[in-house]
Amino acid sequence: MLTAFRTFAKSKWAVGLLVLLAVGLLVTGGTQMDVLGNLGPKHVVTAGDRSVGQAEFRGEMDRILQQSQQQAGRALTFEELIGQGGLVQYLQQRSQQLGFLNWAWQAGIRPGKELVLRELRQAPAFFDSVTGKFDENLYRQKLAENNATPEMFEAQMRDQYITQHYGAALGAGMRLPRIYGAILASQALETRDGRWFTVTQAMAGTTAAPTDAQLTAFMNQNAAELRLPESRTASVVLFDSRTAPAAITDARIEERFNFRRDALSLPEKRSFVTLTAPNRAAADRIAAALRAGQDPAAVASANNIQPANYADTPRSALGDPAVAAAVFGLAANAVSAPVQASVGFVVAKVTAITPGRAATLADVREQVIEELRAEDARAAVYARVEAYEKARQAGKTLDAAVAEIGARVIQVPAIRQDGKLRNGQDINPPLPPQLVQTMWTLSKGGESEVIDMGQGQYFVVRVDEVMPAALPPLQAIRAPLAQQWVLRENARLLTDRANALAARVRAGEDLAAVAASAGATIQTGAGLNRQSVQQYGQGVVQGVFSSARGQMFSQQNTNDSFVIGRTDRITAAPAVLAAPMAEQFRQRMASDNVNAVGDLALKTAAERSKARYDEALARTALGLPAEAPAVPAAGAPAPAQGQ
Repeated sequence: MLTAFRTFAKSKWAVGLLVLLAVGLLVTGGTQMDVLGNLGPKHVVTAGDRSVGQAEFRGEMDRILQQSQQQAGRALTFEELIGQGGLVQYLQQRSQQLGFLNWAWQAGIRPGKELVLRELRQAPAFFDSVTGKFDENLYRQKLAENNATPEMFEAQMRDQYITQHYGAALGAGMRLPRIYGAILASQALETRDGRWFTVTQAMAGTTAAPTDAQLTAFMNQNAAELRLPESRTASVVLFDSRTAPAAITDARIEERFNFRRDALSLPEKRSFVTLTAPNRAAADRIAAALRAGQDPAAVASANNIQPANYADTPRSALGDPAVAAAVFGLAANAVSAPVQASVGFVVAKVTAITPGRAATLADVREQVIEELRAEDARAAVYARVEAYEKARQAGKTLDAAVAEIGARVIQVPAIRQDGKLRNGQDINPPLPPQLVQTMWTLSKGGESEVIDMGQGQYFVVRVDEVMPAALPPLQAIRAPLAQQWVLRENARLLTDRANALAARVRAGEDLAAVAASAGATIQTGAGLNRQSVQQYGQGVVQGVFSSARGQMFSQQNTNDSFVIGRTDRITAAPAVLAAPMAEQFRQRMASDNVNAVGDLALKTAAERSKARYDEALARTALGLPAEAPAVPAAGAPAPAQGQ
């Protein structure tokens, strides 16, 4: 059962279900997840009796944003954080997590109070630093400092136990029959002997160049693939600012720095090594060896485990709150006590500490200047957009309005609805999807309103020409079309020749005699296995292993060759070698099977709990517009070559 649990605990779905313990939030100083404090009429995520309110959701996203900024080394916005579908992905995972926990509780998977308390008393954040014992007063004090109660914290502990125990039960119960591994091992170790000869294109002959009539017929036969789709040309008005940026005053720089001083501060970083043991006894031995001065690599090797080295790592980069608390509570060159992590017991040794410090203006001056310049550029662009709309409202045409405000017009060449050129080639750089989508909502001569692509980018598009779908003229595609026709005809000649020779062998003629009549030479292979493709070719291996003993085969070996042969001998896999390999295959398949069943169980539990989320409410909680942009901003289109 322990093996099954470890396998399950490493799976992607188990990791997705693990609940963030409040002890991790305590030691990182983050806002607590208040499961009960945000009950109200609106919820970002709802699943049965469980829900996440706007305040709780904002707290979670604030922590994620802070960690992302520390890892990126620069300031980030919520738009950047949740771009590329990140918000929807997070909400889906969160709703499935709550849905599973709600279902599990209703199904009766409820850890006992003593089980929770026993685990609670192992959390290092609640131990007296002098006596080394669990301190209940310190426990309540730490929780109160973070606006939490023991009831809230213990509820989160129960959620973690529910997840771990369900996963352990699932892993222990999912045992595949041994025959599964036995079949794969038998196939992998079985060997065969065979004979064959190769039919080449030279033996079948090659076709002459096609006539126009043949090419026309070929083009009509493949009209669906050759037809050029509808394409359109357009003029795009860009409201970018091409004027030199104004100088940023020292007063503005200092004002912005003072406003963002806390977010720009540099966190404490540590270099350390961690060793993960399967049980506490092994972890105690590892800790004793490290305290005795032994090298971590040597200790890891002696215990048959792999050390994990971290260099200049901030606390936010550690995914396990208990490990983070232990590492950042040590002095330099100190060794932690065994820490019960999400998987196994971890012992850490700190090798170096880089203290955190408040950022100075000299540290981030260029970053602040870039932020201010970007804001000024967006303001200039928006002013140009307002001037354009004012001119249009005054009755001026698109061309007249563009000339008045000095906007830039780019000509888009004939493109298809998928954003590629009419001949199927890519445009470099690619056009923003929102621009292409807008083009296909307009008729010829139609003009769009000002489209906001986000991040201070706007455009207006006018469709100039609409070219309907049609077959290209023969002269335009003669060379590639003729090449494809020749390939098809040569393949037909080769197939017909191979089929004729195979029919003679199938009728009882000697394999060697048929090969000699075609000018081919018999080849033999002994001890072929299913991994012999590189040596003999895909067709040979497939033919030998798809036919019975004494049976002939005919298979395509390469694009311009066939093999015709006979399987002479089949040698079964040796039992002494197949048995251990069968068990390896079975364990590998069992892990994949547990993951697949786990995914299904997670989704089914969420469905039964009627888990759902409100993306608009989530965006509002982050201070963003309720409706997300249609597509992320993707840069302005470049002029087509030759324009």
